Amino acid sequence: MGDMTTDSASQNAGFDLSQFYQVFFEEAGENLERMEQMLLELDLEQADDEELNAIFRCAHSVKGGAATFGFSDVAELTHQMETLLDKLRRHELEPDNAMVDVLLASGDALRAQLARHQGRGGDPVDTTELLVRIQAFARGEVPPPAPSVKIVPPSAAPAPAAALSAGVRELELTLGPLKRPEVAESVLELFKEIADLGRIEAVDGGMAQDGLRRFKVTTASAESELLDLFSFHVSREEVRFLPWGGEHVVPGYGFFKDNPGAPKEDSAGCGFFEQAAPAAAPARAAAPRADNKAATEASTLRVSVDKVDQLINLMGELVITQAMLAQNSQGLDPVLYQNLVTGLNALDRNTRDLQEAVMSIRMIPMSTVFSRFPRMLRDLATKLGKKVELVTQGEATELDKGLVEKITDPLTHLVRNSCDHGIEPPADRVARGKPETGTITLSASHQGGSIVIEVRDDGRGLSREKLLKKARERGIAAPDTLTDPEVWALIFEPGFSTAEQVTDVSGRGVGMDVVKKNITALGGTVEIDSAEGLGMRVAVRLPLTLAIMDGMSVGVGEEVYILPLASVVESFQVEENTVKTIGGSGRVVRVREEYMPVVELEEVFSVPRGASDEPLKPILVVVEAEGGRIALKVDELLGQQQVVVKNLEANYRKVDDISGATIMGDGRVALILDVGCLVRSTRH
Repeated sequence: MGDMTTDSASQNAGFDLSQFYQVFFEEAGENLERMEQMLLELDLEQADDEELNAIFRCAHSVKGGAATFGFSDVAELTHQMETLLDKLRRHELEPDNAMVDVLLASGDALRAQLARHQGRGGDPVDTTELLVRIQAFARGEVPPPAPSVKIVPPSAAPAPAAALSAGVRELELTLGPLKRPEVAESVLELFKEIADLGRIEAVDGGMAQDGLRRFKVTTASAESELLDLFSFHVSREEVRFLPWGGEHVVPGYGFFKDNPGAPKEDSAGCGFFEQAAPAAAPARAAAPRADNKAATEASTLRVSVDKVDQLINLMGELVITQAMLAQNSQGLDPVLYQNLVTGLNALDRNTRDLQEAVMSIRMIPMSTVFSRFPRMLRDLATKLGKKVELVTQGEATELDKGLVEKITDPLTHLVRNSCDHGIEPPADRVARGKPETGTITLSASHQGGSIVIEVRDDGRGLSREKLLKKARERGIAAPDTLTDPEVWALIFEPGFSTAEQVTDVSGRGVGMDVVKKNITALGGTVEIDSAEGLGMRVAVRLPLTLAIMDGMSVGVGEEVYILPLASVVESFQVEENTVKTIGGSGRVVRVREEYMPVVELEEVFSVPRGASDEPLKPILVVVEAEGGRIALKVDELLGQQQVVVKNLEANYRKVDDISGATIMGDGRVALILDVGCLVRSTRH
């Protein structure tokens, strides 16, 4: 088949195949991710047969779909990968690092090819050297040095893969016995829909004496490609290819319902089909299939993210409506309106259950993020001459999809930092009494209403003296009296870097400040713990979702503010002389032998208040964020409720100490406090 892009395929097809493209691209991406993960986890000394079979099936699935849609460059590369993988799973060859490298490089090339077919831009990918290496490995030879995947300009694009692999030739195609006679028409339709596939003609009307259907095929495609293509409509056992023997054919496309003089349907499906594959046919036609594939496909459903977002927005409006009904019903007599009150209580429970169910649709496991790091670490460790093992924990922990997309880049930078700055070279580790292979641990866990993601390594850790010296060189105030956490926090200063020299990996001082900025923008925090010579831990704490949260509403004058419930520790009424003034303006309160700053929301937000509005006994609410606690002074506690978080910056402008807004049951807008920002302001 010739090289066919998405647009040309749809133009050549009377039947619009483009409706299936997105499903193919998604499934191909999943198969490539799965194949890469299994290659990285493959035990080269004792390769498991099932693992090798699973890797083979991934490549086979991509090839089958690519052949169907006419993506011949993808089909050709996966075909060659299949040949090598088939010999590995049959133990005709033993896997080694070089083979894994070429298969990983092939996966990268396939992603680039699929991205181009998907219309995401990019020039054609020259895989000539890659194919040469794969073929050499498959023959048991030592290939030339590993090439890089080259991008060639369109004018120098290679000839279509199928045309290079096989010239135009004539074959005899036999189909049958068919359980459903109409599937023969589906196979024939493919030659109409895909113009580059070739030409098909019926032999003696398409019906042989034994009830089988026979056709003459003129094509440049390999039999394996045709077999993969046909397998979408007819089982492989019902397809046989032989060299063309020059018998009489009926001109045209052959056997169709609407053709004049077409024979009647063969309802008997008679005859026993003896599979007479050519002697040279590869045994991989009988490749094992995943037993639970059909069950998996039946239990999942692909839904557009836009539809899920729309569902969540509607869920938010329902929460607001339910809050409005609950507030307006508070003055009703529960005896007189018993049925109404009972219904509203049921609505409250059902709304909460529905909200949890809807939000769970957007929740995806952290394994989708963690899965990209083994390959990255393997390549980075090789470049740096280090030995690194990656350990992951809590991959099943779920996080909102929107947060997953935004947290991936910061986590990538933290993992690269651990490999580059943290893990020592093997010789240095042995000299210090450590195993030569360093360990980087990625873990995720739920803690309260947050998710905590940790990146740990057993490397050299942070040096207090080195950080202080670098800070002073940059003109940053860094007295010796700084605590360890304050010293570790210096690495978040813009442009701060401890690298001795600038490389393509790190050393430019751009990164950790951006990491903290991005995480803070998500309502999260970053904490660092380190022990020199033993290792380092970076903990990222994030809210589970940004859409709906549990909040505590508090009143200050006529205003209502929302506190994230996960940040609230306790509340108590202010007694006389419990709040002390220090330094002229600062105020603190003593809570169980601990002094903490007092923040008066009335002053922070300049809340207007008359003389008669002053509460007799104000309330202090203790909140916690970024490792610190403060006491917020409010007039009253209004209650706990679910709130729909609206972006205030997008609808108005950015406001200090405010993370968002919500609509209350009575229609008023209430501001959601940024507890972390309030805690930081007291430190200054």
